[in-house]
Amino acid sequence: MADLTKKIEIGISTFLEAAPHSPAGKPVSHAERLRNAVEEIVLADQVGLDVYGIGEHHRADYAGTAPAVVLAAAAAMTKQIRLTSAVTVLSSDDPVRVYESFSTLDGLTNGRAEVMAGRGSFIESFPLFGYSLDHYDELFDEKLELLLKIRETEKVSWQGGHRPAIQNLGVYPRSVQEPLPVWIATGGNPESAVRAGTLGLPVVFAIIGGMPERFAPLVELYKRAAAQAGHDPAKLQIATHSHGFISDTIEQAAEQFYPHVQAQMNTIGRERGWPRYDRAAFDAARSLQGALYVGDPEYVAEKIVLLRKNLGLTRFFLHVDFGALPHRDLLRAIELLGTRVAPIVHKEIARMEG
Repeated sequence: MADLTKKIEIGISTFLEAAPHSPAGKPVSHAERLRNAVEEIVLADQVGLDVYGIGEHHRADYAGTAPAVVLAAAAAMTKQIRLTSAVTVLSSDDPVRVYESFSTLDGLTNGRAEVMAGRGSFIESFPLFGYSLDHYDELFDEKLELLLKIRETEKVSWQGGHRPAIQNLGVYPRSVQEPLPVWIATGGNPESAVRAGTLGLPVVFAIIGGMPERFAPLVELYKRAAAQAGHDPAKLQIATHSHGFISDTIEQAAEQFYPHVQAQMNTIGRERGWPRYDRAAFDAARSLQGALYVGDPEYVAEKIVLLRKNLGLTRFFLHVDFGALPHRDLLRAIELLGTRVAPIVHKEIARMEG
């Protein structure tokens, strides 16, 4: 049985998309997208959102190759919001540098930094940094082990197969938070859920298709693995990451968002062999049981509350920057999420859970 006693956190995730796939979209330079991101983070903090995450990608259509740098740019202009990667592609990165970057961010924010570690849904970073996809799984396991060891102890001794050994060396600066929060991100792989549970780490499920309630068995698998490893399931944190968009009416949100989603899904679909994405697929996904959180504040809030009931999540990420939406539309969606959606969700959960 999921524990529903915790407050739910609500935030934004983005890949800093810069090249719109919709014919009506206007491209922005990477530099402009980065500056816009800082403005979005500041607004998210001002409207009371709990967390803002930036995903790492190494493609021309995204500007988010260095999430910690962008988050640090906004750190001094924010007061409460937590700042995280979403995700750090740990398999092709150096855990020492990952820890150093985010412990630096943690110092700048006085304890508001987090790392979301994942293997990544795109693979461009592997050849870019000289790693073979033949080692896809073992790279992540090994580097996660090192990252967790670094956050646990100042002086590190470690040896693995894909990185030079470390013999009693210090890693600095140390984080303000003890330990620095590390989340495991997964697209629905049972092994990833078990890994996160066994390690007692918080987990993020990327739910970008199908019915979100179908992730319930993975949540239970995660909790069972945690309990078997001696961790208290009631203290686990569970987040979801879902695409969506908020506007003043349900119809307006759908009309604004659909062209970007269709174009983006078909662009990526050609790379991965997906069937063509059309309006029927979009409308099914934005239904109450679907994976798209598109609508007015009341409707999006209703869907988040349903997700809380079905999965017991403690954090919800809305990924609004899908297909490079115009900056003004992103700002409006962020404003509505913080000022309209979040209060409804908190009130309804308080009523529902007593």
